[in-house]
Amino acid sequence: MIRIATRNSALAKAQAGQVAELLGGAELVEVSSDGEVGDKARFVRGVERALLAGGAEMGVHSAKDLPAEMAAGLRIAAVPVREDPADAWIGVGDSLDAVPEGARVGTASLRRRAQLLAVRPDLDVRELHGNVDTRLRKLAGGEHDAIVLAAAGLRRLGQEDEASFTLPTETMTPAAGQGALVLQTRSDDAEAAEAAAAVGDETALRELTAERAAVALLEASCATPIGVHARVKDGQIAIEAFVGLPDGSEWIRDRVEGDAEEPAAAGVLLAERLLSAGARDILDRAEEQPRV
Repeated sequence: MIRIATRNSALAKAQAGQVAELLGGAELVEVSSDGEVGDKARFVRGVERALLAGGAEMGVHSAKDLPAEMAAGLRIAAVPVREDPADAWIGVGDSLDAVPEGARVGTASLRRRAQLLAVRPDLDVRELHGNVDTRLRKLAGGEHDAIVLAAAGLRRLGQEDEASFTLPTETMTPAAGQGALVLQTRSDDAEAAEAAAAVGDETALRELTAERAAVALLEASCATPIGVHARVKDGQIAIEAFVGLPDGSEWIRDRVEGDAEEPAAAGVLLAERLLSAGARDILDRAEEQPRV
């Protein structure tokens, strides 16, 4: 039986459990990210160590957590069918326009902060960390009027009813890979890769490939407010992006289309257009801008 390495958070275990069901059964091997430092890549290191050490044959990651450069000896073996990549608003209002002026909005994401303030500079966007349950509890306790979370995470936890509405991607471009899972294996493990491929989805893989290509060229980090979202339809791939300052005072949006058979090329084209429009300068200044 295939062993799946997973972080021990509720969401990570729910995601790994769904993959185990797709595989027809698998053993979950819990690893810890406690004590890890750095950006969101810390969420994948424990799983990658387990794979490289032979403690598991497959790792399951939220695609948006996976760095552009993976650990040597590992590969993306497959991407299952993607969930809704949109961001969900939980709290006051039934649309962003209906949210009261000055509402306190909790998020740990610079991407979400930048895009919210770009369209609603009156909002009081505050730092909010913790897992989904912790954030919902702080909202219920009155510390915030609303919070923004990935719709896919809520759905995988069976808490999609918590959402008041989802934000359109034209307003809130999702993080690259949001809503997608990555099945990671060792590069030399053909058997595990074959099992992963059997539950993979080509459309989701192409969308993720385009998004990761754009992020890699833009040299994104957790300190850079970037959203990238690709969608495959009728043999074409459309990919859009947002790059901005955390305070929402300056941003660039762009969108390109290309052949779905060449998703990486579409991602590279989009990134090149953004860089030509001044994205590098904005991203450099974003890293210097203090977090509020």
